[in-house]
Amino acid sequence: MPQKSDIIILKQQEIESLLNKQENKIMDVVQQAYELHSQGKSVLPHSSFLTFPDNLSNRIIALPAYLGEPFNVAGIKWIASFPANIERDIARASAVLILNSMETGHPLSIMESSIISAKRTAASAALAAKNLVNEDVIEAGFIGCGLINLEIFRFLSTIFQSLKTLTIFDKQPERATAFVSKVQDIAPSCHLKVATSAEQVLESTPLISLATTAATPYIYELPTVQLDSRTILLISLRDISPQIISTNINIVDDPDHVCRANTSIHLAQQQEGNTDFIKGTLVDVIQKRISLREKSNDTVIFSPFGLGVLDVALGKFIYDLALNNNLGTKIESFISD
Repeated sequence: MPQKSDIIILKQQEIESLLNKQENKIMDVVQQAYELHSQGKSVLPHSSFLTFPDNLSNRIIALPAYLGEPFNVAGIKWIASFPANIERDIARASAVLILNSMETGHPLSIMESSIISAKRTAASAALAAKNLVNEDVIEAGFIGCGLINLEIFRFLSTIFQSLKTLTIFDKQPERATAFVSKVQDIAPSCHLKVATSAEQVLESTPLISLATTAATPYIYELPTVQLDSRTILLISLRDISPQIISTNINIVDDPDHVCRANTSIHLAQQQEGNTDFIKGTLVDVIQKRISLREKSNDTVIFSPFGLGVLDVALGKFIYDLALNNNLGTKIESFISD
C-alpha cells in the first residue's frame, strides 16, 4: 500500500488494460454514483468552462466532485476539447483526473482521464438505453463517428445481444469509414450502413446516439416515420433545436447541471421560461418513480450533462484495481512531511 505522501500515476494504456472487458462493472459503478448523487451523498459544484476569445470552439472544463461511501473520494477532472485536433489526426479530447484522500486531502492519484471520460459517458448512455427502450434492440444509429460513439456501441452491444445492424453518419466520410473498421474489430458480424445525412439516421432506427462536436443546434425537425418509439441519446447535448426538446419527453442526469452552457435543454428552458418539459432523471427511470411514454410512438430524449461524480467514482474503481494489480508509477514522498 502507498504511504500517505505517495502518489500513483496511471497512464492511458494502464487504464485501458484495467478496464478491458469491464463494461458491466463500469455500468454498475456509474449507476451507483448516480444513485448516491440522487440521495444527496455527493457534493457537485457546477463545471467551470475555460474558453478562449480567439477560438471559441476550444475549451477546457474543470469538474470537481465528492462522492460518499462506499467511494468516499474527492477529485477533479480537467478535460480539454480542441476539435481541430481531429484534422491533425490526434485526439480531440485530453484529460487528467486527480483523486484526493478524504483522510488527509492529499492527492492519491493522477491519471489520464480521456478514457475514463469516454467509458463513463458510454456507460451512462447504455444505462439510459437499457431503461428507456421498451424491447431488445437489433438496430441502432450513430451520428458522429468518434471515440465516444465507438465506446457507446461497445457498451450497447454488451446489453443488447441482438444488436447487429448500425446506421452511421459523420460529416467527414473518412471518419465514418474508420468507424466501420473499428466496429467490425469489436463485432465482426455487425452490419453497418453509412448514411449521407443525419436525417437518414434519425429516420432509419428507433435508437440513436448523437456524439458530435456541434456547438449549436442543426436538427430542427425529427423525421415522421412509423416507429413504435424513438429513443435519442443526446450525448453531445447541443445538436437538437429547443423546439424539438420542448415538445418531446426529456430525461436528464441532473436538471440543475444540464440547464447550463447553451445545451439544447438550456435553450429550451430559456424559450419556455420553465423546465416543465423535463420528465425526470435517469435515476427516476431506473427506480421506476416515473412512467415514460403515454403513446407507443413517443420520442424520449436523454441529455446527460456529464457529472463529475461519475469520473471520481470510476477513478476510485480504477485506483483500487491498480493497487491490487501493482500497476502504475508510484512517486514516493510527493508531498514532503
